[in-house]
Amino acid sequence: MLQLLIATLIVILGSALCSGTEAALLSVSLLKVRQLAQSQKPAALTLLAIRQKINRPIATIVILNNIFNILGSVFIGGIAASVLGQAWLGVFSGVLTFAIILGGEIIPKTLGERYSEPFALLMAQPVQWLTWLFKPLVILLEKITTPLVGITVKPTTNEAEIKLLARIGYQEGIIEDDEADMIQRVFQLNDLTAADVMTPRILITYLRGELTLSECQQEIITSQHTRILVIDDSIDNITGLVLKDELLTAMIEGKQQQPIASLNRPVRFVPETIRADKLLKVFQETREHLAVVLDEYGGVAGVVTLEDVLEVLTGEIVDETDRSVDLQVIARQRRQRLLRNGGVEESP
Repeated sequence: MLQLLIATLIVILGSALCSGTEAALLSVSLLKVRQLAQSQKPAALTLLAIRQKINRPIATIVILNNIFNILGSVFIGGIAASVLGQAWLGVFSGVLTFAIILGGEIIPKTLGERYSEPFALLMAQPVQWLTWLFKPLVILLEKITTPLVGITVKPTTNEAEIKLLARIGYQEGIIEDDEADMIQRVFQLNDLTAADVMTPRILITYLRGELTLSECQQEIITSQHTRILVIDDSIDNITGLVLKDELLTAMIEGKQQQPIASLNRPVRFVPETIRADKLLKVFQETREHLAVVLDEYGGVAGVVTLEDVLEVLTGEIVDETDRSVDLQVIARQRRQRLLRNGGVEESP
């Protein structure tokens, strides 16, 4: 009788250990495992290796679990037949089945999912050793099943999941509301283009290059921009840009007759289809703050600044020199008025 109890206990505990380990390994997320692996602890590094190639470890655990459940039950049945006799064998089989379902599957899987992180770390190295031990059998099973199920590589996460995690983190008080909002805005950079964030051409401030400082004095003084475009004969022929402080400095120094073009600086041109995240990288790499946006025909569609791109992340940025909070809105309203009036601007 003692032999029967010991055998039964071994089978249930073995099945429970396999079931709990399987649930723990599948429940702990790969992102969490990568975070744990940054500690460089052996158990965490082993767990990361297992999670990155989970198929063979899980196959090993399933094989062991079936050995305990099937072969163990057959072995216990033989002992029970000799100890209890045929009359009680059916009752014992029913009790054993219930015990394996409850103690070998349901309870350990529930606990493995609930305490997935510590349990997975505890079992990582034993699972790695067992995977190496069962490697020939696992490889054989892979050869048989691969043509049927194929091999798929899934990404660790995606944009929608990160957004959802940010919202959940805010709802649970893990991150602040402004942090959650910033995370949501970051993904907009990939969805918006220069055409979406630029100031349209009808609101561009520019100076003609052939004019002198004295001729443009009023426009320079009243301009709210630190960088002003310089054109030749039309807005579609931009030759560069000038800095307002350099213009004012030259005026103070008495260089009133100096042409605007003499203070010209190179200006960068970008297509209106360039994404905002790429545009931000361009500004960073070139250390520039303004670019001219060209449409599909090579005409000037507008200008975009570093501030325009950053506003996607931070919201509207308004300083003491801004006379209009949203130039894009004004431009759209003006275009609509022009369309309604056949191209003639309404009188204020």
